[in-house]
Amino acid sequence: MMGLNAKFSDDGLGARIMRSAALTVFGFGASQALRLASNLILTRLLFPEAFGVMVLVGLIMMGLAMFSDVGIGPSIMQNKRGDDQDFLDTAWTIQVIRSVLLWIAACLLAWPMAQFYGVPDLLQLLPAAALSLLVMGFIPTRYETANRHLMIGRVTVLDLINQVIGLALAVGLAFAFRSVWALVISGVIGSTLQVILYMAFLPGVHNRFRWEKSAGAELIKFGRWIFLSTVAGFALSQGDKAVLGKFLSLQTLGIYNIGYFLASFPLLLGGMIVRRLLIPIYREKPPSKSVENFAVLQKMRFTLSGLILLTIAIFAFSGVVLVQFLYDPRYHMAGAIVVVIAVMQLPNLVALTYDQSALAAGDSHQFFILAATRAVLTITGLVVGVVYAGLLGALIGQGIAMVLAYPVVVWLAKKQGAWDPLHDAAVTIAGILLGFCAIWVNWAAIIQLLP
Repeated sequence: MMGLNAKFSDDGLGARIMRSAALTVFGFGASQALRLASNLILTRLLFPEAFGVMVLVGLIMMGLAMFSDVGIGPSIMQNKRGDDQDFLDTAWTIQVIRSVLLWIAACLLAWPMAQFYGVPDLLQLLPAAALSLLVMGFIPTRYETANRHLMIGRVTVLDLINQVIGLALAVGLAFAFRSVWALVISGVIGSTLQVILYMAFLPGVHNRFRWEKSAGAELIKFGRWIFLSTVAGFALSQGDKAVLGKFLSLQTLGIYNIGYFLASFPLLLGGMIVRRLLIPIYREKPPSKSVENFAVLQKMRFTLSGLILLTIAIFAFSGVVLVQFLYDPRYHMAGAIVVVIAVMQLPNLVALTYDQSALAAGDSHQFFILAATRAVLTITGLVVGVVYAGLLGALIGQGIAMVLAYPVVVWLAKKQGAWDPLHDAAVTIAGILLGFCAIWVNWAAIIQLLP
C-alpha cells in the first residue's frame, strides 16, 4: 500500500500518468452519470422531437467549430513553447477572434439550414445557441497548460461543478417552458459559467490580447493541417447526424441520439484518456527511440483496450434491457441502436491509441491523411447504408468504414514506430467474438431497425 501511495504522490511521469488516468476516469464517469440523470429527467419533460431539433442545432454548431479548428489545444500540448506566455497569449487571441467569426457564421447559416432540414425553428434557435461558441472563445489557456502537464484535478472538479449547475438549470427551464428553448438557454448559461470558473480558479497568468509574429507563424503552420483534420473529423463525429437528419423524422432522430449517447460511453472515455495522457507520453517517451519506451506504451495499450472492450461488452449485451428499464416506451427503439452502435465501435478500438502519435511528434499532416480517409469512408458507408437498408444499414456502414481504414492506421503507426500487431490481433479476435454473441442475443430487437 505504501508503494502504491508513493507511485501516486511523486512528481515523475509515471505518477502523473496514474493520477491523471484516475482523475480522467473519475471525472468522465461522474460527468456521464450527470448526463444520464439529465437525460432521464428531460425525456420525461420534453417530447422526442425536441431532442431531434437539438441534434440538428448541435450538429451545425459542432460543424462550425470543427470546420474552423486551428489546433490551439494540441499545439500548446506538444509545442516546446507551450509554457511561454507570449505564445499562449497569441494562441488565446486567435481563439477569441475565431469565436466571434463562428457566431457570425451561425447567424448567416440559420436560414439556409432551416430550409435544408425543413425545421423553421432553426432560424431563431441557431443564433441563440451559438452564443455559447462566442463565450467559449474566452476560455483561458491555463486549461490547456494543466492538460499539458497532466495536472487535471482542479479542471475535473470545476467541470463537474459546472455540469451540476447546468443540469439544475436545464431541468428547471424545461419544467417551466416545456420547450426546446430550455436546452438552448441552459447551454449558453453553462458555457458562460465554465469560462468564469476557469478564469477564477485555474492557476496561472491571465491572458491578454497579443500577437507575436513567430508564435503566430508556428500556430498557423501546425494548425493548417489540424484545420483540415477537423473538417474530416466532423464527418467522423457528426456525419451520422448530418446524413440521418435528412432521412429520418425528428422523432426518430431524437431517439437515435438517445441510443448514441448511451453506446458512445466506452469510446468517449477511451478517447479522453488517450488525448490527455498519450500525447505527453509519446512526447516524453517516443516508442521509436527504444524498446523500453515501446514496452511502456504496449502495456498501457493492452490495459486501456481491455477496459474499453469490457465496457463495450456491457452495453452490447444489455442495451435493449437497459433502455427498457431507464426510458418510457416512446424511446424503446433506442435499445437496439445501443447494441448495434456498440458492436460497430469495435473496429475503432483497435486504432484508438495510435491516433495521437503523429500529433505528439508535431506531424499534423499525417494525422490529416488518416482523418480524411476515415471521413470519406464513413460518409460513403452512411449514405449507402441508409439508402439500401435504412437506419440499420447506416450503422453497419460506419463499422465497415472503420475496418477499411485500418491499413492507413497501420501506415501512420509505423511512421511513428508505434504499430503493435500483437495488440491489434488480440483485440480483433476478442471483438469479433463479442460482436457475434451480442448480435445473436439481441437479434429480435435489431431486426426491427430495418425499414
